This record gives sequence, C-alpha cells and structure tokens, in this order.
Amino acid sequence: MADGGGHRFGGDWTSRKLDILSDYLRAYTTALKNAPFEKVYIDAFAGTGYREARRRDDGRGTAVESLFPDLAEEEPQTLLDGSARRALVTEPRFDRYVFIEQSPARCAQLGELKHEFPELAERVEVRPGDANAEIRTLCEGDWRSRRAVLFLDPYGMQVEWTTIEAIAGTGAIDLWLLFPLGIGVNRLLTRSGEIPASWRRRLDLLLGTDEWYEAFYAVEPEPTLFDQAHDRVVKASTDAIGCYFNQRLKTVFAGVAEEPGVLRNSRNNPLYLLCFAVGNERARDIALRIATHLLREMR
Repeated sequence: MADGGGHRFGGDWTSRKLDILSDYLRAYTTALKNAPFEKVYIDAFAGTGYREARRRDDGRGTAVESLFPDLAEEEPQTLLDGSARRALVTEPRFDRYVFIEQSPARCAQLGELKHEFPELAERVEVRPGDANAEIRTLCEGDWRSRRAVLFLDPYGMQVEWTTIEAIAGTGAIDLWLLFPLGIGVNRLLTRSGEIPASWRRRLDLLLGTDEWYEAFYAVEPEPTLFDQAHDRVVKASTDAIGCYFNQRLKTVFAGVAEEPGVLRNSRNNPLYLLCFAVGNERARDIALRIATHLLREMR
C-alpha cells in the first residue's frame, strides 16, 4: 500500500500477498507456456515497481502517520520487490506487461523498469490514468486469442463494480483482487445503520448494488424490563461482509475461490481479503486448484 507521498506499506501481510501472486504467475505462465495465446500481465495501481519497507520520518525524528493507521507496522529498512517487478522476473515470461498508475511520478519510475529489463522493454506498457477507466478500455475488443492475469491492489475503495464486470466479461482474465474489508467497507458501515449519502454511493459503486444494506443490517426486537418491544439494529460481522462480496464475484466470473485470504495487521485486525476469480470457463478447475492451494498456505 502507499500513502500520498512515497510508497509505504504494512507488515508481513504485504509480503504474503506478493508471494502468493508470484507463485501464481509462475504456475500460470508454465501452464500456458505452449498455448497459442498472447499472455498478458496487467497491474492496476502499479506504483513504482518496488515497495519501500520502512517508516518515513518527518525530519524531526518523528514517524509520520500513515493515511490508514492500521497499515503502519515496524519493518526492516530495506527495498523489496513490488508486484510490477515480481511480474517482470517471472519465468516463463509473459508476452506483454501493462502497468496502470495515475501518479505521473510513479509512472516515470515504472518506466525505469524498461532500463532494468531491456530484454522486456518492448513488451512493457505504462498507462497513466484512472485504473477503472483504463481497465475497462483494456477489456474491450476480442479476447479470444489473449489470456491475462490482473492484479487489482487499490489503496482503498477505488475499484468500481462495473470494472469488475468488464474484467469478467472478457472470459479470459484471472483476477487477484484486494477487497478493502476492514480498511474500507467495515468503517463505512456505522453501528447505528445511519450511513451518509456519500458513503452509500461509494458502497454502491464498489458492490454494484444498493441491496447491500439489507444484507449487512438486521432489525431485531429486544425486550425491555417492562416487556415493551424495542427494535435494535444489528450490524453484520466482517465475515458476513466478506462472504457477501465473494458471492457477488460468483455472479459474474466462471469460478471464484471459496475462501479468500485474510490479510491482518499485527493486532490481528482484518484489513483486506485477497480474492481470486477465474475468467475462462475451460481453465476454471486448474486455476482454482492452484489459487486455492496458495490461499490455504497463507492461513
């Protein structure tokens, strides 16, 4: 994850999600090594290609708080591979790499990867712009001769359901997606059930429906000392919220991993779900078998 300045990430869960992605990419390109498809890796919110595992200092010896305090963890002072660079070192190679990033500065840094991997420079495309718009554009056209893995790693709740539908609609893209369970959705679901209109709109865009309210809230009668009926609002658990989103994915994809990975901070609070969905019906079984195995190993 990153804040508004340099790239700054959480704790061990960040490495775990990238390890799973790396393992899947190797299995994917190996399985399709002799297939007559153009193999594409797509990385939205690609950042710089690296992740900087260290705390930023404000110049006074004081650590600067992250935009999301839950992401703040003590880490070694080291430079670690990000998802973009991990894709470039994957063997066998992809035929094409598409990195999407809105920040001009990070786009420039992603472009530097062409110098680090000159043999892949002609295969690398850095696309500046909004991830939702760029992904929907990429998903247009004929995908019969192409297959892809897409890594959606947003900083918060930027991904829109229409983008997820476009990805599924290609019938050719496998999706790894971080769903902002604790860091986003759960925070917008107030305990009282009274949710501001702007928050509702954001949840509508993310989940692709306004029916989530009925799924996430229940009204239960609660007896009082005088046996008078008193209704109370009961908010769904984070488990129920995660299951709801996974079920939503099943409405548009050929296959979805039944148990997403749960990425937690050092206080064991769930931050994200690492979800996996298969775009191609014929590849469903093998893709799910690989992804399920990798997700099970992270528990």
